[in-house]
Amino acid sequence: MSDVKCVVDCQNILGEGPAWSVDEQRLYWVDIEKSELRCYDPATGDSKVWKTPERVGSFAFREPGGLLVAFESGLDFWEPASGQPRRIQSFEPDLTTTRTNDGRCDRQGRFIVGGMNEADTGDPISNVYRLDHDLRSHKIISNVTCANSTCFSPDGMVMYFADTPTGQIWAYDYDADTGAVANRRVFADFSDQPGLPDGSIVDAEGFLWNAQWNGYRVVRYRPDGTIDRIVDIPVMNPTCVAFGGKDLDVLYVTTARYLMTPEQIEAEPLSGGLFAVKVDVQGLNEPKFSG
Repeated sequence: MSDVKCVVDCQNILGEGPAWSVDEQRLYWVDIEKSELRCYDPATGDSKVWKTPERVGSFAFREPGGLLVAFESGLDFWEPASGQPRRIQSFEPDLTTTRTNDGRCDRQGRFIVGGMNEADTGDPISNVYRLDHDLRSHKIISNVTCANSTCFSPDGMVMYFADTPTGQIWAYDYDADTGAVANRRVFADFSDQPGLPDGSIVDAEGFLWNAQWNGYRVVRYRPDGTIDRIVDIPVMNPTCVAFGGKDLDVLYVTTARYLMTPEQIEAEPLSGGLFAVKVDVQGLNEPKFSG
């Protein structure tokens, strides 16, 4: 494994949701608090930024082209370079303090997206939804404060998920035909670990990589939930991970400056940057949304 490097010193307030475009050979991600969608081309080193009309919690590439975007108030189809977002449905319109957060497609191309409660109380009032190919949504997990770590085993039969403040990553049985979840159990417990669970991804061997908020690290977990290895990140808040590169063997890590003091940022000036490290395992070609 090579050294971890900052490849884009983008100073994100809340970098999140990295996703590799196999078609373009570029990495996309968002800065939630700056309302930005960003793109990095590792072949040239160039990066690009689009302003978004609202904060974006997460997104997925679409089979027909363009993006499915989880804006804070709802889900839209959007082609950043050429079009205006087209609203599919609102997100929790009756809950005034929630917004979209973590999201990812399952192995069948359905989009799973969870919310977070931004109120100071932090009550678990948000939920996790599955958007099917016919654009109908279904609640699959209730009573969530801050949805994170959504990802799937290579065979699509296990869904991983974290409600960050609980300090646990959970595993669920996932019905590939219906998209239903069942049999929740603890996959990883952070009680005696630094940081909290943020975004995750599963590699081709079925191991889960988790970015750990306030933990200075990304951790690779075996399928039984034990720690396989730790990748140290030189900034406080890793937020999410994605595999990219021609062989899907580059691990990209988004990070954040959110809630850091000026003194902390001065001590860690690369906070909020996009980091990359070449690893000795491959990721998976993540599915596009099929609707």
